[in-house]
Amino acid sequence: MENTQENSASQNPTPADETARQAADPTQATTQAAPDAQAVADAAPQAASNETEAALAEAQAKVVALQEEFLRAKAETENVRRRSQEDVSKAHKFAIENFAENLLPVLDSLEAALADQSSDIAKVREGVELTLRQLTGALEKGRVTALNPVGEKFDPHRHQAISMVPAEQEPNTVVAVLQKGYIIADRVLRPALVTVAAPK
Repeated sequence: MENTQENSASQNPTPADETARQAADPTQATTQAAPDAQAVADAAPQAASNETEAALAEAQAKVVALQEEFLRAKAETENVRRRSQEDVSKAHKFAIENFAENLLPVLDSLEAALADQSSDIAKVREGVELTLRQLTGALEKGRVTALNPVGEKFDPHRHQAISMVPAEQEPNTVVAVLQKGYIIADRVLRPALVTVAAPK
């Protein structure tokens, strides 16, 4: 009878018996825990690998997008440069177009004057004065203006002194203009030839 009770106790162990048995046989507990730890250890590198692959794919997509943006920007820059060169070339080629167009009436007047067989000097003079007005207007449209600096202080950038003469004016003042000068948009085309008042 006693033997039967011992067998039933060994077949239905209590939690206390299980704990005592594991304490008595530590190798069995370690063996049970080992597969769990191995599974966790295997899962960690796989998760890290998946994250790395995702980050790499994202970085590669960004690189592709940046390359496309760079190529578009490069093409746009090249187009702008080419258009600018064309504009500069056209500006050089046709810069004088407006000025030449303004000179054509002057040319017509001169040709008409040469074709005129009249011997009336007053009429010829009147035609020359009209042509001069046309020429002056054409120059003004081209922003070319005359320098007539009588009475002004001598400016070596705009005037060319031919001589110094005694005069009642202050020294270094323009007394007379022998030949007008011309400027275009504040740039001197030709300095005025002048005589200057000598020091007293």
